[in-house]
Amino acid sequence: MNIDLLKQLCEVPGIPGREERVRDLIEKEIDGLFDSVETDAMGNLICRRNARTASGSVKKGDAKTLMLLCHMDEIGFYVSSIDEKGFLWLSPAGGFDPRNLFSRRVLVCSENGDFKAVMNPGGRPVHISSPEDRKKVPEVKEFFVDTGMTPAQVTKNIQIGDYVVMDEPFLDLGAKCVSKALDNRVACWLGIEAVRQLAKSKKGNPCEIVVAFTTQEEVGLRGARTSSFAVKPDYGIGIDVTLACDTPGVPAAESVTTHGKGFALHIKDSSFISDHGMVQSIEKIAKKGRIPYQRSILGAGGQDGAAAQQAAAGAKAVGVTVGTRYIHTVTEMIDKKDLKAACDVLAAAMSELK
Repeated sequence: MNIDLLKQLCEVPGIPGREERVRDLIEKEIDGLFDSVETDAMGNLICRRNARTASGSVKKGDAKTLMLLCHMDEIGFYVSSIDEKGFLWLSPAGGFDPRNLFSRRVLVCSENGDFKAVMNPGGRPVHISSPEDRKKVPEVKEFFVDTGMTPAQVTKNIQIGDYVVMDEPFLDLGAKCVSKALDNRVACWLGIEAVRQLAKSKKGNPCEIVVAFTTQEEVGLRGARTSSFAVKPDYGIGIDVTLACDTPGVPAAESVTTHGKGFALHIKDSSFISDHGMVQSIEKIAKKGRIPYQRSILGAGGQDGAAAQQAAAGAKAVGVTVGTRYIHTVTEMIDKKDLKAACDVLAAAMSELK
């Protein structure tokens, strides 16, 4: 597996509304894989691969459209205020648990360059705090960024509207991968590598394949909605991560998925219920190819498959996801076996779904 590509995708910064660096990386990587590539007004990268026979010739006549949706954005912050001392105050773009924000290294991305900095909440440090102070969990709005620069340097280089991401390196742990932004650069990786696998297999694809690398999912599936309305797919597959709470402190009934048991065939979440026929089709393909999988239901949260399902006159949609521990932190973790299973089933689905 091309883990180096996953590393590149995870480490490039791109929050909701500022996905351009991720998009640029993907455009370079997909050269030659698609018949057409365009960027729409929302910043979605819409990549089309014509329906093909097994011999590789383009199929004539009408073909159904299968759309894969892979969001590019990661959770992050916009600079909302700069105080007289040069500290940056933030507006979140995406859902954060403030317990995971203490003492973080961050990257401030501006038109004048990227600046390494640190994030902490306001208040007394441990040496001078009271026991009651130490019990308090600050709200997200209480966290600020310290660039280490003078106020004059800050105002020269950074302005309101610049953005901030976590600054942590990708780790290859052998059987696992750990990084910030695996949600949802995993899907970007799958959108590229599954099509690459399809092309190498020379099995053809009965449907026109549209892979949409979408924007602003973390703030409400926004790019997926506009791109789905434009494409009007017959079938949609929302590709994302999902929870893997197979860790201490979580009851087994709430684990959602378990690492190493294969990709997660997504049945339901807060945003949509997968089409039963599509669930059966993906399950049949997985069983035929001996691809490991597990069914999953997510109690809360949503994903881009919902937008495909509800666009225009609607589409039959399903979710294919990868179980991820510690989502929305800098320690997001996946199992490579689950990643490979997701890639294998997507490549097979594109060649077999009619």
